[in-house]
Amino acid sequence: MSHIHLLGFPRIGARRELKFLVEKFWNNKIDDAALQAGARELRQKHWLLQKGAGLDISPVGDFSLYDQVLDAQLLVGAIPRRFGFDAATLSSAQYFQLARGNQQQHALEMTKWFDTNYHYLVPEWHADTTFAANPAPLLAQIAEARALGIQAKPVLLGPLTLLWQGKAKQTGFDRLALLPALLATYQQLLAALHTAGVQWVQIDEPILSLDLPQAWLDALADSYRQLAQSPLKLLLATYFGDVSAHAALLKALPVAGLHLDLVRAPQQLAAFLQGWPQDKVLSAGLIDGRNIWRADLEAVLQQAEALRARLGEQLWLAPSCSLLHSPFDLAQEIKLDVDLKSWLAFAVQKVNELKLLKRGLMQGRASIDNELTASNFAREQRRSNPRIHRAAVASRLASLPPHSDRRASPYSVRAAAQASWLKLPLLPTTTIGSFPQTADIRAARAAFKRGEIDAANYETAMKAEIELVIRKQEALDIDVLVHGEAERNDMVEYFGEQLDGFAFTEYGWVQSYGSRCVKPPVIYGDVARPQPMTVHWAVYAQSLTSRPVKGMLTGPVTILQWSFVRNDLPRSEVCRQIALAINDEVLDLENAGIKVIQIDEPAVREGLPLKRGDRDAYLAWAGEAFRLSCAGVDDSTQIHTHMCYSAFGDILPAIAALDADVITIETSRSDMELLRDFGSFHYPNEIGPGVYDIHSPRLPGENELEKLLAKALDVIPARRLWVNPDCGLKTRGWPEVETALQTMVNVTKRLRQQLTTSV
Repeated sequence: MSHIHLLGFPRIGARRELKFLVEKFWNNKIDDAALQAGARELRQKHWLLQKGAGLDISPVGDFSLYDQVLDAQLLVGAIPRRFGFDAATLSSAQYFQLARGNQQQHALEMTKWFDTNYHYLVPEWHADTTFAANPAPLLAQIAEARALGIQAKPVLLGPLTLLWQGKAKQTGFDRLALLPALLATYQQLLAALHTAGVQWVQIDEPILSLDLPQAWLDALADSYRQLAQSPLKLLLATYFGDVSAHAALLKALPVAGLHLDLVRAPQQLAAFLQGWPQDKVLSAGLIDGRNIWRADLEAVLQQAEALRARLGEQLWLAPSCSLLHSPFDLAQEIKLDVDLKSWLAFAVQKVNELKLLKRGLMQGRASIDNELTASNFAREQRRSNPRIHRAAVASRLASLPPHSDRRASPYSVRAAAQASWLKLPLLPTTTIGSFPQTADIRAARAAFKRGEIDAANYETAMKAEIELVIRKQEALDIDVLVHGEAERNDMVEYFGEQLDGFAFTEYGWVQSYGSRCVKPPVIYGDVARPQPMTVHWAVYAQSLTSRPVKGMLTGPVTILQWSFVRNDLPRSEVCRQIALAINDEVLDLENAGIKVIQIDEPAVREGLPLKRGDRDAYLAWAGEAFRLSCAGVDDSTQIHTHMCYSAFGDILPAIAALDADVITIETSRSDMELLRDFGSFHYPNEIGPGVYDIHSPRLPGENELEKLLAKALDVIPARRLWVNPDCGLKTRGWPEVETALQTMVNVTKRLRQQLTTSV
């Protein structure tokens, strides 16, 4: 009998229970015992849901209070020594300090997990890093699952992926040198799992989807020969891309099974079926774990039937990757358009799709005939629905003249035109866009959505918040202001709600990092902007001050990447549609007198294909989309962009080709390491490296900011350097924001004086 299983399940809960649980702990509203009890209840609820859906074996260890990569560091006893904590005796408070920092230490660096919008905490590797197996947390979860009658499959992040995704903190140190000691620790973990009576262990090695150096591929074979000495059955899981280049190597590894992502890379299957070992399980990832479109059950069943005819009982069925990247349960969406809802599947529905596939395989097609009919009807109804395609959108794209994405003049000319009216001081200060989203703001927005207050009262409430933000920035003496985004729920959702071709869910949350969850829009049809989206608020903010106020927009690549995107058009075409909609807004802002406009693109690096051979094409259309979004503006209009929590070194030519006048980036957690790449590349335009880590509650001191800015001045000329926080401030409270920004401005003013005096 073919098994159905998951690589992982959403841990946040159907109604974001995990988010509210950990935030209560952070705010001292519950103690550690209540935190652990709540987490245990959530895990058990998810296991029982999977059991009820007919899963043969359930993942254990995929649940985390903050981040699975941080948990992997704890399992091998490799938390950064600078914190002074012991992994074996780590308290919950200390665990969260690793993730969020404390007054003595900045938090672990955070960056994107491959090409997803999930952020993980980056391990820190030193030549003297030591490891110590710490299986107790995982063993406790296995015991919990067993008590519920769950057949548990522990999930471990693979040793090579753990090393690769970390960062060497010493120049010239090769983190692969840590592998022998790390493998010995993994062997100890596997021994503890065997003693606990575990049969199967899933070991994730998603780095196999990357272009790896030969030394790492050689290490893979040696590593799994060593790990396979355990009597446990090892399922090596690959996902996010094509691993067929390593087919011969992977088929020869002494593991009991291999998982392939056949949604992202269906073409790789042939390379593995040829000469597939008869004693190995092939776990076929046939259900999309990263998007929300309903499976074409007929097509997937045909594929599963062919695989079963070839592999027999050695075939397992699964989603393509962990369902961490999917919302929880579509059944909660009682307000969603009926037609659109029939086209979708969230995590719970994807588990049900697996169950149907298994039934169809084991009992024949007739056993799921009604479900096949419903699937075929939904597919045809979606294909022919008149709301999907808009002739005007296609015509506009087709009629774009050559080079329509280019600014009229080069940066040097634009910079002079902008300086003549902005008249900013050396090292101008600004923020990234949002200010604290207080309880009053959220309450007013929610009341407006529920119809409890009318539009006039809502506008009055939002204008009061905008004026508060403007006055506070003036008091802090910030140079270029923002309106604070009080009216916005999310940087993508807000725009999607006002664009044609987008739909929204009530409970379609996915985890971005820690307790931060996002609710991505659903792009189901052609995109267009029916009316201005931000002009009214920006003009009001500018009317309150003589200082320049930035118009704040989200860029086309980020809107694309942070949405669930239609799968019936190339992503490049969808992105260009979004770009033209944003361009309409940019030109309206400019015409209304807003002459500094920020178009945020934090997801450009995130969207980079994992294979180098695919990157040039992506960067070409992504860059074109950004430039299209600001095409046609006057030289004197200053275009900003913002990027965060990604490594940019390998795509700097493409970032420069965006041709934004000013780019702001996250650098404080990396101690300005990210900025060095911009300096080495000689980035030609203006740049603002973030000096205040807004994702941590710790407040930077003046000495810390002085050191960071000194490092920045080592690589960026003062005349092209801006000073700003890492990211938007919506998640922070006013007292800490005002303190941190005042420190930032004070340090900047002293540096200006020093630079002016030295000249």
